[in-house]
Amino acid sequence: MKNESNRINRTIVVICGPTAVGKTEFAIRVAEDFGGEIVSCDSMQLYQYLDIGSAKPTPEEQARAKHYLVGEIDPREPFSAAEYRTRARAAIEYIFSCGKLPIVAGGTGLYLNSLLYDMDFSAPPRNDGFRDELYRIAEENGTEYLYNLLRSKDPAAADRIHPHNIRKVVRALEILESGSPLKDISRDLQRTKDYRVILTGLMRERRVLYDRINHRVDLLMEAGLENEVRSLLNMGLTLDDISMKGIGYKEIIEYLNGEYPLEEAVRLIKRNTRRFAKRQMTWFRRYKDMKWFNISEYASADECVRALESYIQSELKKYETEINRDGI
Repeated sequence: MKNESNRINRTIVVICGPTAVGKTEFAIRVAEDFGGEIVSCDSMQLYQYLDIGSAKPTPEEQARAKHYLVGEIDPREPFSAAEYRTRARAAIEYIFSCGKLPIVAGGTGLYLNSLLYDMDFSAPPRNDGFRDELYRIAEENGTEYLYNLLRSKDPAAADRIHPHNIRKVVRALEILESGSPLKDISRDLQRTKDYRVILTGLMRERRVLYDRINHRVDLLMEAGLENEVRSLLNMGLTLDDISMKGIGYKEIIEYLNGEYPLEEAVRLIKRNTRRFAKRQMTWFRRYKDMKWFNISEYASADECVRALESYIQSELKKYETEINRDGI
C-alpha cells in the first residue's frame, strides 16, 4: 500500500472518535501500512510532562510511526486553537514534502475544525486560551450551559442564535469578551481547499466504550497519575493553567487540595470522562461526510482495521483517478 498512497497528492486521512475508543492503535496501524506519519489532534497530548493523564502514545508506539504535536508544548505557556492550526498545518505540509501520507488522529473537535475549515482567527480574545476554555466548558457542562452564559451577558444576541449552535455561541462570547460590538456571525464555515480529506470515525457500543474508559482510568492511576500531578504542581502549575483543566488533572488537584478523598477523585474522573466521550460523539456526528466504523460490530479489532484500510485505499484510488483524469 505504501507506494500507491505516496502517489496521492495532498490528501490527508483523519481518524477521530471519543476518548478510549482505540484511535492511537488504529492510526499507527494505518501509518505503518500506508507509509504515513501522524499529526496529533489532542488538546492534552501536545503538552510536555502530561504523559499519564493524557494517555499519550508510549515511546514504543511513537517508534512505530512518527508523531507530531505530541509533547511539544510547555504546559506553563498559553496555547490556542489558532496556534494549533499553524503548527498542525506546518506538520502536514512537511509530511507532504516527504512524500508521505498525513494522518490526523485525535478527539479534540475544535482542533479538527481548524484543519478542516477556513476558520477566522483574525479577531482573537484578550488571551489566546479564552476560546479553547469556552469549548472546554461546553464539553464538561454541555452546550446549554454555555448558551445560558451568553444569555446572561447579551440576551439580544442569544435570541439570534440557536442554543445548539455551539460555534456561534462561542464566537459571540469571544467577541463580547474582547470588548468589540457583536456583528453578524452567521457565515457558514467553508471546507478548506488546501488538501483533500478522507474523514473517518471510530466508535464502540456505549457499554463497551464506558467499560474501556473506567478500566483506563484505573490503569492511569496504577501508572502514577497522582505522582505526575504532584510533579506538575511542584513545577508551579495550578488550576489557573489551561493545561491543568483537563479531565484527570483537575480532579486530582482538587483531591490534593483536600476537597474530597482519592476514591471520589477517581469516581469523578471516570464520570467526567464518560460524559466527555458522549459530547465528543455529539460533535463528530455533525460531520455529514464522516465514514463511521463501529469496532463492536467486527469480530476483532484487526478485522475493523482491515475494513478501515480498505475504505482509505478505495478513497485514495478514487482521488488518484480524479487527478489522472483532470491532469492535476
